[in-house]
Amino acid sequence: MGYFILRRTSGFILTLLAVSVVVFGVMNVLPGDPALTILGIDATEDALDALRRDLGLNEPLLNRYGSWVWNALQGDFGTSHSFRVPVADLISERLPMTLSLAVAGMVLTVIIALSLGISAAARHRKFGDWGVMFLSQLGIAIPAFWLSILLVMLFAVKLRWLPPGGFPGWDEPVAAMRALILPTVALALVQSAVLARVTRSSALEVMRQDFVRTARASGLSQRRVLWRHVLPNALVPIVTIVGMQFAALVTGTIVIENVFYLPGLGRLIFQSISNRDLPTVQALVMLFAAIVVTANFIVDLLYVVIDPRLKART
Repeated sequence: MGYFILRRTSGFILTLLAVSVVVFGVMNVLPGDPALTILGIDATEDALDALRRDLGLNEPLLNRYGSWVWNALQGDFGTSHSFRVPVADLISERLPMTLSLAVAGMVLTVIIALSLGISAAARHRKFGDWGVMFLSQLGIAIPAFWLSILLVMLFAVKLRWLPPGGFPGWDEPVAAMRALILPTVALALVQSAVLARVTRSSALEVMRQDFVRTARASGLSQRRVLWRHVLPNALVPIVTIVGMQFAALVTGTIVIENVFYLPGLGRLIFQSISNRDLPTVQALVMLFAAIVVTANFIVDLLYVVIDPRLKART
């Protein structure tokens, strides 16, 4: 068990290191001059050289990478070129919005997907099963941004039940929750379509096992067999997809936040890219990559908790 955790932790750290090399390398070979973007085309060459020295752009690439990693480990991601404030402050200000949206979307995804997936498996090759498969296929085919526009047109423009966008702040909790309903649904519907299919397939495989037939022969109700015996033994592939989907939900908020005009990391990274704000873009890309790697690392550890057979092997 200890060796398994050590091995996974080592892989996690090495993966993050490799990701940091790729992110820093790509960000620093992109065309364009941050100094020219900040000062404008009318800036003199002396002013541009002075700003490049101030930003550290004249230092060797390896030295800049080492300084960036060392400072990032201490929570210092540099100063935003366009906002003129520490990047860490920008991230800490916008991160709660993105995480709130991603967590709410994940909770709704799991509720919808498990309910539909288990229901479809219980009605295998019947109308309910076909209906779930049709809806899940439709959900997979619809892009999240297009679904967001449809939801706004229906519930905000036509029915006027919910606001079309914007965020009033957490000082008004009821208005804040109403503002997050449409973006949460837009995120969850697409992801739940994938998870529902995985849940159905995994549940059908478990339902063919002998212990399920024994549970039914013992007189247990269909609901008890499905939720107490089938689902716990079908969790390994489901947890794998949930971990990947949470990472996808966090990165998917980039598009959703711009559609609904939410002040999260998604809008921040778009603004930073358009302003050629290298430190902010670099930090945000690394943050999103770290979330994906961390989600996969947590899933690896959960395998041992879910499946006792894996615990015996480690």
